[in-house]
Amino acid sequence: MDINGSVALVTGANRGIGMAFTEALLAHGAAKVYAGVRDPASVVASGLTPLRLDVTDEEQVAAAARTAADVDIVVNNAGVTGGPPLLEGSLDGARFEMEVNYLGTWRVSRAFAPVLAANGGGALVNMLSVASWVANRQFPGYAASKSAQWSLTNAFRLQLREQGTLVVGVHAGYVDTDLAADVDSPKILAGDVAEAALTGVLDDASEVLVDEPARRIRGALSGDLDALYANR
Repeated sequence: MDINGSVALVTGANRGIGMAFTEALLAHGAAKVYAGVRDPASVVASGLTPLRLDVTDEEQVAAAARTAADVDIVVNNAGVTGGPPLLEGSLDGARFEMEVNYLGTWRVSRAFAPVLAANGGGALVNMLSVASWVANRQFPGYAASKSAQWSLTNAFRLQLREQGTLVVGVHAGYVDTDLAADVDSPKILAGDVAEAALTGVLDDASEVLVDEPARRIRGALSGDLDALYANR
């Protein structure tokens, strides 16, 4: 689909990949970009329309869908990590990861599906991860939430195809953001993730594999399980 002249909403838009998405959308000619954030005062970049949106709050999500009734691109980017390791700690953090990453995406997608339909179909873009495909001993709750989000993305693709909505799953390895600040591994730039995702939208792609880790792990899913988890 064409991004030039479109109206977009990005969740978790005040930093990291979310901010990069807003910048890339404007650069591609979007007519309006709603920056969905918990605190609208945190949106300081010019050219954006702040929108109060906590993806864990059902009423705020519904209100956002009423306010942003002109959108034809929705980017589900809001995400958290911070759950416990496998063998210790409270599970509260893991519950919150599911609440934001999985159920938050579900809430926003469900609320905006009729909006996208009314505006001609548009696109639903979900920011996923290589963690959608491989478990992680250090971040098990995050990986589980991303795996659930991947399944949800595929379900929405099936559900919304009759209304002409393009559903795009975006997968990447570690990205240079606050979320991965403590990870000692190679990282790609948030701007590269956003640009690759929007190229996928322009190309009507169902799945975007941003970097080499995403391409390698996606390709390994049909292989032997031991090979997939070698050196992990």
